Amino acid sequence: MKKKTSWGRTLIELLIMVAVVALGTQLLIRFVISKDFVQGPSMEPTLNDGDRLYSLRHKKVKRDDIVVIDAPDDPGVLYIKRVIGMPGDTIAFKNNVLYINGKKTAEPYLNKKFEQTSVTDYAKKQGIDPASLNFTYDFSLATLPSTARRTVPKNSYFVMGDNRLVSKDSRSFGFVKASKVQSVVVWRYWPINKMKTY
Repeated sequence: MKKKTSWGRTLIELLIMVAVVALGTQLLIRFVISKDFVQGPSMEPTLNDGDRLYSLRHKKVKRDDIVVIDAPDDPGVLYIKRVIGMPGDTIAFKNNVLYINGKKTAEPYLNKKFEQTSVTDYAKKQGIDPASLNFTYDFSLATLPSTARRTVPKNSYFVMGDNRLVSKDSRSFGFVKASKVQSVVVWRYWPINKMKTY
C-alpha cells in the first residue's frame, strides 16, 4: 500500500533543494564563473562600453586571451585587456607590426578599418599629421620605462587593449602577475545581437 507524502515533508524537501541550488550557484559564481561589465573604450571594437561578459576563473591563460585583471595601478579596480606576451617572450612593435621573440606575428583580432578611423580622429584632435601616427607606437620591452627588461618575467604577462591609441595597459603600468588575473573571458552574452564566444 502506497503511503501518502505529507505536505510538510514535501515543503521541507523543496526548501532544502532551493537552498542547495542557491548555495551551489553562489559558489559557482564566486569560485568558477565571473560576470563582468565592460566600461570604457580600451578594447574597442572587440568589446564595447556596456557589453556584458562571462569569464572563467582559474582557466589556463593563453596568448591572445582576453582577461580580467586587478588593475596594477588602481587597487580595487578591474581592467579587461588582451594577453600579448607570455612568460619568457620578447615583445616589440615596429611600424604597426608585432614581433614576438623576433618573429612577425599577426593580430587577427584587430580591425583595420577601425584602426584607420581611430588614427585619423586622434590625429585631428591632437592637431598632427595622421601619416606621422601609428595605431600602435613603436616600442620594445627594454625601451618601455614600465617594463625596462628584455623578456616577460616568469609568472607574468604583458597585456594591451585592442584600442591602442587610448588603452592604458602594460605599456604604462608594466607586467601583470599571474596572481592578478581574475578570469579569462569566454562569452559575451549582451547585447544579444553581438553574442560571441572567445
